[in-house]
Amino acid sequence: MAEASHSSPAVPLEKKSEVALTSAALALDVSRDGRHAVAACQGGEVVLIDLAAARVEPLGSHSSYASGARFTPDGKTVISAGYDGKLLWHDVAARSVAREIRAHDFWSWDMDLSRDGRWVASATGRYEAGGYKYEPAPEREPCVRVFDAATGKPHKQLSHAPSTQAVAFSPNGEWLAAGNLMGEIRVWESASGKLASQWTTPDFTSWGIIKSHHYLGGVFALQFTPDGGELYACGMGPMVDPMAGNGTQRWQRFDWRSGKRLDQTHEGESGQGLMEALAFHPTKEWFVMAGRLFQGQWNLAIFDRASGAKLHAVDAKHRITEARFSPDGRILYLAKARQQEKRKDGKWPAYGLLETWSIG
Repeated sequence: MAEASHSSPAVPLEKKSEVALTSAALALDVSRDGRHAVAACQGGEVVLIDLAAARVEPLGSHSSYASGARFTPDGKTVISAGYDGKLLWHDVAARSVAREIRAHDFWSWDMDLSRDGRWVASATGRYEAGGYKYEPAPEREPCVRVFDAATGKPHKQLSHAPSTQAVAFSPNGEWLAAGNLMGEIRVWESASGKLASQWTTPDFTSWGIIKSHHYLGGVFALQFTPDGGELYACGMGPMVDPMAGNGTQRWQRFDWRSGKRLDQTHEGESGQGLMEALAFHPTKEWFVMAGRLFQGQWNLAIFDRASGAKLHAVDAKHRITEARFSPDGRILYLAKARQQEKRKDGKWPAYGLLETWSIG
């Protein structure tokens, strides 16, 4: 069992197994029937994992990093996004790419699929200095694009400030949120594209005065609450030296209609490191946040939704890029990126992982 926090484990976690992936896993999803997972990997590959057999099979590939992947509700299709700016539709049964569209001229940082399978959203944006203060220049293309998931046809182009690094649909698919480098969060009505709310939190963004004079950080993940009424964001607290990676492990909770901050990681309950993953448990009573550990005791923690208190935490080792629960809530799946090792016998050792953790 991984090393736990010193507090009593209210929701204990125990690592059960792992599946090696050729390259770092940057995104993860689990099918509604709980039989398969899909991972989007740094080498561009999108792979299907049979969870019972721990068998990995290729579905398709991007020409650069694969940054996102989601199953359609029926589990027959996987939609993936990549740094090649493309969205790919993978036929799961045929193990082949059925559709390919260019979503952006630049990278797709993140993508999401509405739970009803109607819309797929992708976020992009290149951070370029817009002035002597290094504020981001205006977007060169719409930072958020929404497509009809059934046909691949464009639905809406939504303006944001680059780089826009996180997108998330509300559980009912009615709302779409996106967050960027500067901590600005916008929420639109999915069907009409009408802007419903926007606000800025300064608590995830760093300005470097040591070594690197530019902005770094921002919102790395977004998650609506199960009832859709609130929005969580995560990332890392501001740093004097952005290249150090030693900002506070942080989540924040908002009333998204007003932009009012309601809560955040409590004092004394976090260490240092970039947080990249948020997920609500099916009971809706608690959520997990995960990412990297720079200094402290954990990079995977469970928090009570009502009080915001940390219930349990472990040093799960390695960078965690996404977390997903099994449909029954008994298993937590983690996408991971290990330190890449040197070549052995002319081959690169596997440095991606899909881990299975039981929930007590």
